Amino acid sequence: MKLVIAFLVLFSLLAVSSASEKFDFFYLVQQWPGSFCDTRQGCCFPDDTKPAAAFGIHGLWPNYAKCRGRQGLVRAMLGDDAFLSTVGRRGKCWPEYCDDGNELSPWEIRDLVASLDRSWPTLSCKNRRSFQFWSYEWKKHGTCSNLEPHDYFARALALKAKHDLAEILADAGIVPSDTETYPVSSVRDAIAQGTGFVANLECNRDADGEAQLFQVYQCVDRDAKDLIDCPLAMPTKCTDRVKLPVF
Repeated sequence: MKLVIAFLVLFSLLAVSSASEKFDFFYLVQQWPGSFCDTRQGCCFPDDTKPAAAFGIHGLWPNYAKCRGRQGLVRAMLGDDAFLSTVGRRGKCWPEYCDDGNELSPWEIRDLVASLDRSWPTLSCKNRRSFQFWSYEWKKHGTCSNLEPHDYFARALALKAKHDLAEILADAGIVPSDTETYPVSSVRDAIAQGTGFVANLECNRDADGEAQLFQVYQCVDRDAKDLIDCPLAMPTKCTDRVKLPVF
Protein backbone atom coordinates (compact mmCIF):
# COMPACT_ATOMS: atom_id res chain seq x y z
CA MET A 1 0.00 0.00 0.00
CA LYS A 2 2.87 2.33 0.88
CA LEU A 3 4.43 1.79 -2.55
CA VAL A 4 1.13 2.42 -4.35
CA ILE A 5 0.59 5.70 -2.48
CA ALA A 6 4.13 6.81 -3.28
CA PHE A 7 3.66 6.15 -6.97
CA LEU A 8 0.39 8.09 -6.93
CA VAL A 9 2.16 11.02 -5.29
CA LEU A 10 5.01 10.84 -7.79
CA PHE A 11 2.77 10.75 -10.82
CA SER A 12 0.56 13.53 -9.49
CA LEU A 13 3.70 15.67 -9.15
CA LEU A 14 4.63 14.85 -12.72
CA ALA A 15 1.15 15.73 -13.92
CA VAL A 16 1.20 19.10 -12.17
CA SER A 17 4.67 19.99 -13.46
CA SER A 18 3.76 19.06 -17.03
CA ALA A 19 1.01 21.69 -17.19
CA SER A 20 3.65 24.41 -17.60
CA GLU A 21 7.14 23.02 -17.83
CA LYS A 22 9.81 25.00 -15.95
CA PHE A 23 12.81 23.92 -17.99
CA ASP A 24 15.88 26.17 -18.23
CA PHE A 25 16.80 26.23 -21.92
CA PHE A 26 16.44 24.39 -25.22
CA TYR A 27 18.96 22.34 -27.11
CA LEU A 28 18.70 22.88 -30.85
CA VAL A 29 20.34 19.68 -32.04
CA GLN A 30 21.62 19.49 -35.61
CA GLN A 31 23.29 16.43 -37.11
CA TRP A 32 25.74 16.05 -39.97
CA PRO A 33 24.18 13.53 -42.40
CA GLY A 34 27.54 12.15 -43.51
CA SER A 35 28.28 11.11 -39.91
CA PHE A 36 24.83 9.63 -39.46
CA CYS A 37 25.24 7.53 -42.59
CA ASP A 38 28.94 6.67 -42.30
CA THR A 39 28.45 4.05 -39.60
CA ARG A 40 27.99 0.31 -39.58
CA GLN A 41 24.19 0.60 -39.55
CA GLY A 42 24.12 3.13 -42.42
CA CYS A 43 21.10 5.27 -43.24
CA CYS A 44 18.11 5.57 -45.56
CA PHE A 45 16.77 8.61 -47.41
CA PRO A 46 13.20 9.88 -46.95
CA ASP A 47 11.10 9.00 -49.99
CA ASP A 48 14.34 7.77 -51.62
CA THR A 49 15.47 11.38 -52.02
CA LYS A 50 18.95 12.24 -50.76
CA PRO A 51 18.89 15.31 -48.48
CA ALA A 52 21.25 18.21 -49.07
CA ALA A 53 24.80 18.04 -47.71
CA ALA A 54 23.91 20.30 -44.79
CA PHE A 55 23.37 19.96 -41.08
CA GLY A 56 19.81 18.77 -40.48
CA ILE A 57 17.69 19.35 -37.41
CA HIS A 58 17.37 16.40 -35.05
CA GLY A 59 15.21 18.23 -32.55
CA LEU A 60 14.47 21.18 -30.29
CA TRP A 61 14.70 19.78 -26.78
CA PRO A 62 13.73 21.47 -23.50
CA ASN A 63 16.43 20.80 -20.92
CA TYR A 64 17.31 21.48 -17.30
CA ALA A 65 20.55 23.19 -16.37
CA LYS A 66 20.83 20.69 -13.54
CA CYS A 67 19.25 17.27 -13.13
CA ARG A 68 16.38 17.50 -10.69
CA GLY A 69 15.56 15.03 -7.95
CA ARG A 70 12.01 14.33 -6.79
CA GLN A 71 10.27 15.35 -3.60
CA GLY A 72 11.77 14.02 -0.37
CA LEU A 73 8.34 12.69 0.56
CA VAL A 74 8.35 10.29 -2.37
CA ARG A 75 11.89 9.13 -1.59
CA ALA A 76 11.00 8.58 2.04
CA MET A 77 7.95 6.53 1.09
CA LEU A 78 9.68 4.45 -1.56
CA GLY A 79 13.03 4.01 0.12
CA ASP A 80 16.35 4.72 -1.59
CA ASP A 81 16.54 1.61 -3.77
CA ALA A 82 13.00 1.85 -5.11
CA PHE A 83 13.32 5.60 -5.58
CA LEU A 84 16.52 5.33 -7.63
CA SER A 85 15.15 2.54 -9.80
CA THR A 86 11.98 4.55 -10.46
CA VAL A 87 13.33 8.08 -11.00
CA GLY A 88 16.97 7.43 -11.82
CA ARG A 89 20.21 8.06 -9.96
CA ARG A 90 20.67 11.51 -11.50
CA GLY A 91 17.04 12.52 -11.19
CA LYS A 92 15.12 14.06 -14.08
CA CYS A 93 17.46 15.81 -16.53
CA TRP A 94 14.86 16.95 -19.06
CA PRO A 95 11.09 16.87 -19.43
CA GLU A 96 9.58 14.52 -21.98
CA TYR A 97 6.18 13.23 -23.10
CA CYS A 98 4.40 16.00 -21.20
CA ASP A 99 1.14 15.49 -23.09
CA ASP A 100 1.30 12.08 -24.69
CA GLY A 101 -2.17 12.41 -26.19
CA ASN A 102 -1.30 15.62 -28.05
CA GLU A 103 -0.73 14.23 -31.54
CA LEU A 104 0.81 16.37 -34.28
CA SER A 105 -1.62 17.18 -37.06
CA PRO A 106 -0.32 17.73 -40.62
CA TRP A 107 -2.77 20.63 -40.91
CA GLU A 108 -1.03 22.53 -38.10
CA ILE A 109 2.30 22.68 -39.96
CA ARG A 110 1.06 22.57 -43.56
CA ASP A 111 2.89 25.77 -44.53
CA LEU A 112 6.16 24.50 -43.04
CA VAL A 113 6.36 21.10 -44.71
CA ALA A 114 8.60 22.15 -47.61
CA SER A 115 11.06 23.78 -45.20
CA LEU A 116 10.90 20.82 -42.84
CA ASP A 117 11.61 18.43 -45.71
CA ARG A 118 14.77 20.40 -46.47
CA SER A 119 15.93 21.15 -42.96
CA TRP A 120 14.54 18.37 -40.76
CA PRO A 121 14.73 15.13 -42.79
CA THR A 122 14.75 11.65 -41.32
CA LEU A 123 17.71 9.40 -42.10
CA SER A 124 16.54 6.39 -40.13
CA CYS A 125 15.99 3.09 -41.93
CA LYS A 126 13.42 2.09 -39.31
CA ASN A 127 11.08 4.85 -40.41
CA ARG A 128 11.58 6.59 -43.73
CA ARG A 129 8.69 9.01 -43.39
CA SER A 130 9.73 12.44 -42.19
CA PHE A 131 6.30 13.29 -40.79
CA GLN A 132 6.52 10.41 -38.35
CA PHE A 133 9.95 11.67 -37.27
CA TRP A 134 8.49 15.15 -36.67
CA SER A 135 5.54 13.63 -34.83
CA TYR A 136 7.85 11.71 -32.54
CA GLU A 137 9.93 14.81 -31.78
CA TRP A 138 6.76 16.80 -31.10
CA LYS A 139 5.31 14.19 -28.75
CA LYS A 140 8.54 13.57 -26.81
CA HIS A 141 9.97 17.10 -26.71
CA GLY A 142 7.55 19.59 -28.26
CA THR A 143 4.74 18.87 -25.81
CA CYS A 144 7.10 20.05 -23.05
CA SER A 145 8.09 23.28 -24.85
CA ASN A 146 5.15 25.47 -23.75
CA LEU A 147 4.72 26.21 -27.48
CA GLU A 148 2.02 25.38 -29.98
CA PRO A 149 3.10 22.96 -32.72
CA HIS A 150 3.47 25.60 -35.44
CA ASP A 151 5.63 27.83 -33.24
CA TYR A 152 7.71 24.87 -32.08
CA PHE A 153 8.70 23.87 -35.60
CA ALA A 154 8.83 27.40 -37.05
CA ARG A 155 11.23 28.62 -34.36
CA ALA A 156 13.52 25.65 -34.83
CA LEU A 157 13.63 26.35 -38.57
CA ALA A 158 14.32 30.04 -37.99
CA LEU A 159 17.20 29.30 -35.64
CA LYS A 160 18.75 26.90 -38.11
CA ALA A 161 18.39 29.36 -40.98
CA LYS A 162 20.03 32.15 -38.99
CA HIS A 163 23.32 30.26 -38.66
CA ASP A 164 24.40 27.87 -41.43
CA LEU A 165 26.73 25.53 -39.56
CA ALA A 166 28.25 23.96 -42.68
CA GLU A 167 29.05 27.41 -44.07
CA ILE A 168 30.50 28.54 -40.73
CA LEU A 169 32.80 25.52 -40.62
CA ALA A 170 33.78 25.94 -44.28
CA ASP A 171 34.76 29.55 -43.60
CA ALA A 172 37.16 28.18 -40.98
CA GLY A 173 38.62 25.67 -43.44
CA ILE A 174 36.68 22.72 -42.02
CA VAL A 175 35.12 21.04 -45.03
CA PRO A 176 33.79 17.52 -45.64
CA SER A 177 36.54 15.04 -46.48
CA ASP A 178 36.98 11.28 -46.43
CA THR A 179 40.63 11.59 -45.37
CA GLU A 180 41.16 14.87 -43.49
CA THR A 181 40.71 15.24 -39.73
CA TYR A 182 40.29 18.45 -37.77
CA PRO A 183 41.06 19.49 -34.18
CA VAL A 184 37.82 19.33 -32.24
CA SER A 185 38.85 22.58 -30.55
CA SER A 186 38.93 24.26 -33.99
CA VAL A 187 35.40 23.01 -34.71
CA ARG A 188 34.17 24.35 -31.38
CA ASP A 189 35.93 27.69 -31.84
CA ALA A 190 34.62 28.12 -35.39
CA ILE A 191 31.02 27.62 -34.26
CA ALA A 192 31.48 30.00 -31.32
CA GLN A 193 32.96 32.69 -33.57
CA GLY A 194 30.41 32.17 -36.34
CA THR A 195 27.34 32.21 -34.10
CA GLY A 196 28.60 34.26 -31.16
CA PHE A 197 27.81 31.48 -28.70
CA VAL A 198 29.48 28.37 -27.31
CA ALA A 199 27.87 25.07 -28.35
CA ASN A 200 28.31 21.47 -27.25
CA LEU A 201 29.56 18.85 -29.70
CA GLU A 202 28.83 15.15 -29.98
CA CYS A 203 30.85 12.65 -32.00
CA ASN A 204 30.17 9.12 -33.13
CA ARG A 205 32.34 6.47 -34.81
CA ASP A 206 32.51 5.59 -38.48
CA ALA A 207 32.61 2.03 -39.78
CA ASP A 208 36.37 1.95 -39.09
CA GLY A 209 36.00 3.23 -35.54
CA GLU A 210 37.28 6.77 -36.20
CA ALA A 211 35.71 9.73 -34.42
CA GLN A 212 33.57 12.04 -36.55
CA LEU A 213 31.54 15.14 -35.79
CA PHE A 214 27.97 13.93 -35.45
CA GLN A 215 25.77 16.51 -33.71
CA VAL A 216 25.99 20.14 -32.65
CA TYR A 217 23.99 21.14 -29.56
CA GLN A 218 23.24 24.85 -29.68
CA CYS A 219 21.63 26.27 -26.57
CA VAL A 220 18.55 28.46 -26.93
CA ASP A 221 16.54 30.62 -24.52
CA ARG A 222 13.20 29.47 -23.12
CA ASP A 223 11.27 31.34 -25.82
CA ALA A 224 13.11 29.34 -28.50
CA LYS A 225 14.10 32.56 -30.25
CA ASP A 226 17.73 33.34 -29.44
CA LEU A 227 20.95 31.41 -28.95
CA ILE A 228 22.70 31.50 -25.58
CA ASP A 229 25.95 30.08 -24.27
CA CYS A 230 25.38 26.50 -23.15
CA PRO A 231 25.00 26.52 -19.35
CA LEU A 232 26.52 23.07 -18.92
CA ALA A 233 28.94 20.73 -20.64
CA MET A 234 27.98 17.27 -21.86
CA PRO A 235 29.83 14.06 -22.78
CA THR A 236 31.11 14.42 -26.35
CA LYS A 237 32.62 11.04 -27.32
CA CYS A 238 35.04 13.16 -29.36
CA THR A 239 38.80 12.66 -29.62
CA ASP A 240 41.33 15.44 -30.16
CA ARG A 241 40.79 15.24 -33.93
CA VAL A 242 37.58 14.37 -35.76
CA LYS A 243 36.40 13.73 -39.29
CA LEU A 244 33.62 15.48 -41.18
CA PRO A 245 32.78 12.80 -43.76
CA VAL A 246 31.58 13.58 -47.25
CA PHE A 247 27.84 13.18 -47.79
